[in-house]
Amino acid sequence: MVLAGFMELLTPEFIRAYEGRLINVHPALLPAFPGVRAIEQAVEHGVKVMGVTVHFVDEGVDSGPIVLQEPLELSYPARIAEIEERVHGVEHRLLPRAVRLIAEGRVRPDPANPRAVLVDDVD
Repeated sequence: MVLAGFMELLTPEFIRAYEGRLINVHPALLPAFPGVRAIEQAVEHGVKVMGVTVHFVDEGVDSGPIVLQEPLELSYPARIAEIEERVHGVEHRLLPRAVRLIAEGRVRPDPANPRAVLVDDVD
């Protein structure tokens, strides 16, 4: 199930029912800036690099294992609307790639680290 930026908390029962089959996309390089206003938080902190993360959904806020990430460099003064447009471009590229990798069975849990996944990405 692809949540595609869904910004509501799901019940623990729902998450458990679909464990390992729920993914979402977030406009930050998690674990930095989880939750709402991630882009604004990054700009307020003056980061030079932010990005997009596709991750599995768990019971925390943007805390599930990371599938893919892609960085974006920022320059200042930074305009939120321009950054959002760039972020959406990355999201529209990264999320379908993650879905394809998962559908092809090329993403699996890391047995050495329950917070991580292994990705066989030969693209």
